[in-house]
Amino acid sequence: MSEEQPGTPVGRVLGTEDASPLTFWVAVAEGSYLQLDDVVVTQRPLPDIGMVTIAGVVTSVRARHEGASFDSDVFAIAEGMLPAQVQEAAEVTVTRVEPEVYVPPLPGAVAFRAQGESRDSALSFDRMHRRLPIGTGRDGQPVYLNADFLDGSRGAHVSISGISGVATKTSFATFLLYSVFRSGVFGGDAVNTKALIFNVKGEDLLFLDHQNTRLDERTRAQYHKLGLEAAPFPQVSVFAPARAGDPTGSPDVASRLTGVDPFYWTLAQFCADRLLPYVFADADDERQQYTMVVHSVTAHLAKHAVPSDGGITLDGFRINSYEQFVDHLVEQLNDEDTRGQWAGSSIGVATVNAFARRLINSKRDLGRLIRGDLPERRAHSISTAESSQVTVVDLHNLPDRAQRFVVGVTLKTEFERKEKAGTAKPLLFVVLDELNKYAPRDGSSPIKDVLLDIAERGRSLGVVLIGAQQTASEVERRIVANSAIRVVGRLDPAEAGRPEYGFLPPAQRQRVLLAKPGTMFVGQPEIPVPLAVEFPFPAWATRPGEAGPAPRATLASMVSATDPFAVVGSGARNGMADDEIPF
Repeated sequence: MSEEQPGTPVGRVLGTEDASPLTFWVAVAEGSYLQLDDVVVTQRPLPDIGMVTIAGVVTSVRARHEGASFDSDVFAIAEGMLPAQVQEAAEVTVTRVEPEVYVPPLPGAVAFRAQGESRDSALSFDRMHRRLPIGTGRDGQPVYLNADFLDGSRGAHVSISGISGVATKTSFATFLLYSVFRSGVFGGDAVNTKALIFNVKGEDLLFLDHQNTRLDERTRAQYHKLGLEAAPFPQVSVFAPARAGDPTGSPDVASRLTGVDPFYWTLAQFCADRLLPYVFADADDERQQYTMVVHSVTAHLAKHAVPSDGGITLDGFRINSYEQFVDHLVEQLNDEDTRGQWAGSSIGVATVNAFARRLINSKRDLGRLIRGDLPERRAHSISTAESSQVTVVDLHNLPDRAQRFVVGVTLKTEFERKEKAGTAKPLLFVVLDELNKYAPRDGSSPIKDVLLDIAERGRSLGVVLIGAQQTASEVERRIVANSAIRVVGRLDPAEAGRPEYGFLPPAQRQRVLLAKPGTMFVGQPEIPVPLAVEFPFPAWATRPGEAGPAPRATLASMVSATDPFAVVGSGARNGMADDEIPF
């Protein structure tokens, strides 16, 4: 830090409150003010060392009458009948001491509102070799995230908490991805970096590659201040579940008519890849005895199911649908002659029946996702390796069991692919909302096991989880604990008091109850105080009504990548004649 005046003088260090190397109070000078989140710097000369600069963030502000004894004195003072002086004071929580000699500032020392290099130094931005812009502070200046704690170099994973519809968790997650891809901080690695986003609410995330028609010049200026261009994501692949009852397997979407591919799994894939456990993905299922049947049946299917043009042949029977598949399994398990081959000789009838009941209940939910009526070559599996930079998987039309199946199988497949690659590059960012549903604090499930694996080993494999949830207190502790970056938007009062938010100072715990959409409190390892950040309005469409035309390059890339075996009604030309393609 510079020994020159670090900013504008705003007051002096109080002598009536204890000052420590970690916190101190500043008496605000007449005509000046300090607000929450302002950055304050003061200095203290030391013999043999020189000038020590102590910097911090304002975490509390108060104002009082000095000279008043009773509450009612305020009326007499206001009428000029009683002498008193209004005095404001601000509590400063220290964020940096340079050089690292931890001494308290002296009472009477001049306090400055930090500006320019002094502000960047106080917030440790000058020590960040890769500064990722994530928004602006209360002073209107850029706020940065240390990319080393995002990409696995020194830490990884992001936890975002807040009330649904108010905290703008998904908007912040997508803005963070946009900054990763477009800021230049990741250099050439950004070109190969991928993102996998699960869309769980409406069709809001299906238009990330479309310009937001509500974008104005003020918003563009906010992006420019952060060193970004206000534009949509250039490369987006969208997957939607195959439409129920449609023999062609067309995608089940209503608002986006182009550039959507269906996803489903053939029965052959289902058996060979051992996906049956993800049909039983509720958090409490692993504590039930019938899970032994699940694993036994899974192994039997992998060994004996024979692929047959998308369907399978099993025990001499040709099976062409998930419904037939379930009925066949239940029949084999109910037959005393074959039950032992499928479930094991030590499994009781009651346990087998518990398995069968749950399997039968899955027919309605999973029938359109697990297919045996389409040729193998036309199966569309979700894969970020062969997709665009951003892959959006639409789940909003699926029931809860089907959502769990898709999330679990997709994460399992992607994580195994990264394990086989054996390298952390290229990076894969996974954005998953409603994390408390997939990785709850209590219980166990196949999905939770995958998410725990990502949280604990994903850093070394280049898989970064950006998890969002209304209540971090209901998410598995190890996942939250492994998140180097913690972000909080508007919170419910009961949730704000939970230990998971202990990283927030008391004043910020109160402020999150009032936070407006677009304001987040971001905690990162190098800065001891979470910073209040306002991020710009999305430059990409966040709902169908905001969607402008897709960029020319995006449309061209979609057509060139069209699968020659794609089902009718999918891909870039869906619903459009050849002469209607807009280029």
